[in-house]
Amino acid sequence: MQISGRTVVIPGATSGIGRALAVALHDAGATVIAGGRRQALLDELAAEHPGIGTVVVDVADPASITAAAADVIERFPATDTLITMAGFSEPEDLTSGDFVDASARMVTTNILGTVRLIGAFTEHLAQVGSGSIVTVSSGLAFTPLAPMPTYSATKAFVHSFTDSMRLQLRDSGVRVREIIPPAVQTEFAPGQSTAEWAMPLDEFVAETMELLAKDDDELVVDHARALRDSEVNGNRAELMDQLTHLG
Repeated sequence: MQISGRTVVIPGATSGIGRALAVALHDAGATVIAGGRRQALLDELAAEHPGIGTVVVDVADPASITAAAADVIERFPATDTLITMAGFSEPEDLTSGDFVDASARMVTTNILGTVRLIGAFTEHLAQVGSGSIVTVSSGLAFTPLAPMPTYSATKAFVHSFTDSMRLQLRDSGVRVREIIPPAVQTEFAPGQSTAEWAMPLDEFVAETMELLAKDDDELVVDHARALRDSEVNGNRAELMDQLTHLG
C-alpha cells in the first residue's frame, strides 16, 4: 500500500500503538484523522503533530460512530483508509460470575465497535475506488491468553470477520487487510510498558509501517508469528501455558 497521499482515519489513536501508528503515518505523508473519546487528548496530539486531524468518537456508542463517520466524510471526503485500532482489555476471573460485565464491555468495544466502524465507512470507501480497511487483531487471536479470555476471543472474532469481509468485498474496490500485533510496550496492561516480554513500541511501529507498504493481506508482526502459527506448529497448548505464567 502506498502510504504517502492516503487519507487515513484511525479511531483509538490517543494512546498506545494507535497513537504511535497515527504519528508514523502522518510523518510518512498520509493525511491522518485521529479518533478518540477525549477531546483533550486529541487536542494534545494535534498540537504536537500539526496537520493531524481529529474526530471525537466513542466506539462503544453506535450514535457516536455514526456521527463521527459523517463528520470525517464531510471534512475529509478523500478518506480512503480505515484502521480499526480501538480496543481494550479488562482482567477476568472465570471462577465466579463477576466477569460477565467486563466481558460485555469488551465485546461492545472490540467486536461491535469494529463492526460498526466498518459499517459506517464501507460504502464511502467503495465509492472512493481505492479504499482500504485495515483491522487490528492480535497474536492472541490464535493462541489465547487464559487470564484474558474475552479479549483473546474478541480478537479471534476480528480475524475471522476480516477473512470473510475480504471475500465479500473483493469485487468492491475495497482492499481488506489485517495487522496481527504481539504484546507491545505500552500501558495496555499493568507492567506491560517496561516488560521484557513485550516488543518495544518504536520497533513495532517501524515493522508495521514496513508491512503496510507491502502487498500482503495478513500483516503479521514477527514477534507475533509464533502465536499466529502455533496450531500448525503443534505447540499451542505449550505456548498458552507459557503466556499464562508471564509477568
